[in-house]
Amino acid sequence: MSIIKNIEDDITKTIIKLGYEIKHISLKPSNRPELGDYQINEAMLLAKKYGKTPYDIAYEITNELSKDDRFKNINIATPGFINISLSDKFIIKALNDMSDIKENNIDYPSKHKILIDYGGANVAKELHVGHLRSANIGEALKRLCKLLKNDVIADVHLGDWGLPLGLVIRQIKEQQPDLVYFDESYKGAYPVKSPITKEDLKSLYPLASKRKNEDENYLKEAQEITNKIQAGSPGYRALWKHIVETSKIDIKKIYEELNTSFDLWLGESDADEFVDEVVSIFKNKNLCKLDDGALIVDVKENEDKKEIPPVLLVKSNGTVGYQTTELATLYNRMKKYDLTDVWYLTDERQSLHFLQTFRAAKKAKIVPDNVNLEHLPFGTINSGEGKPFKTRDGNVMSLENLIDIVYESTLKKTNVDIVGKENLEKTARLIAIDSIKYADLLPYRTTNYVFDPEKFSDLEGKTAPYLLYSTIRMKSLLNKAKEQKINIGKYSVITTEVEKKIILMLLQLPKILLNAFNSRSLNDISEYIYNVTSMYNMFYSENKVLLCKDEDVKESWLFITNIVYNVNMLLLDVLGLFVPEKM
Repeated sequence: MSIIKNIEDDITKTIIKLGYEIKHISLKPSNRPELGDYQINEAMLLAKKYGKTPYDIAYEITNELSKDDRFKNINIATPGFINISLSDKFIIKALNDMSDIKENNIDYPSKHKILIDYGGANVAKELHVGHLRSANIGEALKRLCKLLKNDVIADVHLGDWGLPLGLVIRQIKEQQPDLVYFDESYKGAYPVKSPITKEDLKSLYPLASKRKNEDENYLKEAQEITNKIQAGSPGYRALWKHIVETSKIDIKKIYEELNTSFDLWLGESDADEFVDEVVSIFKNKNLCKLDDGALIVDVKENEDKKEIPPVLLVKSNGTVGYQTTELATLYNRMKKYDLTDVWYLTDERQSLHFLQTFRAAKKAKIVPDNVNLEHLPFGTINSGEGKPFKTRDGNVMSLENLIDIVYESTLKKTNVDIVGKENLEKTARLIAIDSIKYADLLPYRTTNYVFDPEKFSDLEGKTAPYLLYSTIRMKSLLNKAKEQKINIGKYSVITTEVEKKIILMLLQLPKILLNAFNSRSLNDISEYIYNVTSMYNMFYSENKVLLCKDEDVKESWLFITNIVYNVNMLLLDVLGLFVPEKM
């Protein structure tokens, strides 16, 4: 249990002993620090319930709290807000207890087993700017959930089963019609080596996508090929496998560069074997009906304020679509893993799809009622004009190009004399990735933001380079102390007001983590690490730590440096940021 949570529990018990029913009080950091470190507002709520004035109840509570030597400067602000500060003796003890951050300064929620679906890369297509947000937010949420002692399964869930694959193969068929995969009379083994390279894939889909908009027959042929792939046609399925595996190599490379990893590398195609079973469940429970030859599931509810279309379970031509595949994927996940939650990271445009899918899954009992299904939508990355970020010719910006833009900016700002010529490009690339990731996690998840490579890579301000440089400097200070054989044993004395502010901020860590977990967004953590780092830098600029003559003070300053460094490293890891050795 965290230090603040323990105090809140004790104050709650004190109020209950006074004869008031209350679940749990919350210590809120005061917005008027001259009155106290924290504010307690519960007297206002209790006054209505018990027919007393807020001041009278606040007076009773403060009278009891004044007996506790953890507190000082306990006072009441009209009409009944209790202000309270922590004693210096307790603050010193609290910081020493924080030496074990994970045990003494984190509150753990009830344990969940969560599957997070957050990759969503489409096979045979380049990853674009939208894939950054799903991968980046999803990875950070995975790391946060693990820090809070949840069991987590990460699934990349590749888009490998739809029309884009049919389009790509249609274009290959036109360009290389003699490939053995297109000979339906062929009975031999198909080549082990792929006839398609990752460079080929970069041009094939854009060309095919353009063609389908201009040529109706081209689109129809691509749809027929898609059906053949899904039906298991040997040649088309063999070529499909080559495309998937070739594409995966490039997808994995970019995800690894983003410090993003997955436990499962499954795609839509992996749910195909469960489709017939899922359709049978809906049929056997009389949950579907025919509509113009298609099998649909009605998922509208009386409370709906707008029309919710039915789920298209089986198309009139006998094939299934994205929603049925999604249901089959959920069905498999429920059978294979004992999950409490399934979270999906996609952009907001898929909100209706997930609403329909979740309702259908619960209606058919494919997913038990006690399992939490959540779609976690995110906003767009925009240009300075407020429109989705694209290339100069108006096409969707590839993720690789996006990284290159920031890399060019960080390369110009990376000091070769510090990192060394041999490490210059590697360090600049690492800082570029961190800069993109931090800027992406800084706004609330659903907020759109402007892509600004110069701002993202700035060493000053709310940026990754600022955090990285500050953290590296803390490590350097601690290393120098170690080289000089200076003890970092414990914190014993508060000598500056800024130290107290840092400690009070460190005490807020558990609430920051839980807020991030509950909101499924990393903006609180991103803001918090910046605020703690800025406060520490203020302390660092005002105090020559290693030159201090008072050994107790020097030891205390090094101790607080060590705690801030450990918190920074912990949170930078949650955000999925690498910390270079030098910059």
